[in-house]
Amino acid sequence: MHETERHRIILSAIQGKPVVTVAELVELTESSEATIRRDIAALHVQKKLRRVRGGAEALHPPQFVGLAGRPFSVNEAMHARQKQAIAREAVALCEDGDPVIINGGTTTFQMVHFLATRRLHVFTNSFPIAEHLLKHSKNTIMLSGGVVYREQGVILSPFENDVTRNFYARRMFMGAQGLGPLGLMETDPLLIQAEQKLIDQADELVVLADSSKFHQRSSLILCALPRISTVITDAGIEDRHAAMLEEAGVRLIVARAEAEAGRARGA
Repeated sequence: MHETERHRIILSAIQGKPVVTVAELVELTESSEATIRRDIAALHVQKKLRRVRGGAEALHPPQFVGLAGRPFSVNEAMHARQKQAIAREAVALCEDGDPVIINGGTTTFQMVHFLATRRLHVFTNSFPIAEHLLKHSKNTIMLSGGVVYREQGVILSPFENDVTRNFYARRMFMGAQGLGPLGLMETDPLLIQAEQKLIDQADELVVLADSSKFHQRSSLILCALPRISTVITDAGIEDRHAAMLEEAGVRLIVARAEAEAGRARGA
């Protein structure tokens, strides 16, 4: 990741919480600890943040605490080709008229392009997904209520009795921070709370995760592997990870990018 991009992520992160640790920034930027410490020192000299022991803080601490995790705009550019192929396979599981939940995220966002000609009943907590589908499709859209978290583009409600409980879905499509033997992982307790409510409203849980997510871990478990019906990933998945899913009874779909699919058709 380029230095300019790392600096943007660091400055965004410190606007979301009072203090951000070096370890958190290492995870957000996928950089080394030494690199992050140099970045913090440089931004401190530029008077864009305040260096503190073990991390950094904003010069003017935020009044509103955001969510943990990389901003939507940063995640969107990562593994873009794989995400598009995964999203295409996800939409292929849908039939017109289906009620579905599409959780916020950059992989699930790619589904909007393949939903342009479909007619589904879509419930989402993603502002970008809802906006795109309203402009470019004839799908019926229902948004959850709550606070809009700009960096991640999601809407989360702190209340138990929100509109989520009134929507039934045949399938829920969602991304992941990480995927391992203990299950699906996320980074923020508020996300966990909101997503667990959504999962309860769906018959099937379909996880869209590029193969890099099998190598990532978080301290928070969203749900156990057996709750997942299907995982859609790319051809980079390792055999041991495929075996892990099979052992848990999870259906695996491996998506191929356009170039790979084209070569297969021409063979």
